[in-house]
Amino acid sequence: MKFEHFAINVPDSQATSLWYEEHLGLTVKKKMTEPPYMTFLADDSGTVMLEIYSNPKGETLDFVGLHPLAVHLALVSEDPTADKKRLIEAGATEFSDNILPDGSHLVMLRDPWGICLQLCKRAVPMI
Repeated sequence: MKFEHFAINVPDSQATSLWYEEHLGLTVKKKMTEPPYMTFLADDSGTVMLEIYSNPKGETLDFVGLHPLAVHLALVSEDPTADKKRLIEAGATEFSDNILPDGSHLVMLRDPWGICLQLCKRAVPMI
């Protein structure tokens, strides 16, 4: 099996998906303009999608209250320092910025709604 998508129920899916489109470079594959405003966003490989929606039938996690190790979206970044600066200017907040012993650079941010985003530049790419 392979991943098709990972879904997140958020309070404001329209604003969240727009921010992800504009600042993470994700591409809309399908978007509903009526509730629950499901949006399927693909990464630049075109093989993995993130679904963002606002559905009152399901609970919305308290992303701000969750530690990043509980749940985060990890994204490959060629330049985590520059991407961190750009995303902070767009409303994200920094949680951590670490260089691992193997030389990997991992930056943990929260998007404007508290969802954790990890920017990864691995010393040896995993995929």
